[in-house]
Amino acid sequence: MDDEIARVYAENGMADLKPNWVLEIIRLHVRGPMTIAELARSVDRTHSALSQKVAAMRAAGWLDTEPGHDGRSKRVTLTPKAERVAPLLAAEWRVTEAVVAEIEDELPYPLTRVAADMAALLARKSFHDRITEKLAADGTWPAARG
Repeated sequence: MDDEIARVYAENGMADLKPNWVLEIIRLHVRGPMTIAELARSVDRTHSALSQKVAAMRAAGWLDTEPGHDGRSKRVTLTPKAERVAPLLAAEWRVTEAVVAEIEDELPYPLTRVAADMAALLARKSFHDRITEKLAADGTWPAARG
């Protein structure tokens, strides 16, 4: 689905925009400049993960940063490039959510239920544990040989 969204962006002159950057652009457009920590909290990400994302978005020309109020923080702002398309991205976000809802209506098993069921299943036994058990049973993985 992200590839198809990226295709929509590319067809509309935003080939360098990654779909996973859009929430931050919309959030900054609506709420205004924020520190990386504030933005991270607002999109439910870790400071470290968002700091890396902001660096990539800055390198691509979507965001700017400036020193924060205490010298340790960075304040994040949209570039004019991002400001120009932010309303379009907000519209795309709304439409994408509507399309996902339509798709879920057509499926016998909604995507949101798949995600919840996967989370519950992996809480009982992690993906890591499942992989390492299979590798141990296979015997070809070095750590599996003990």
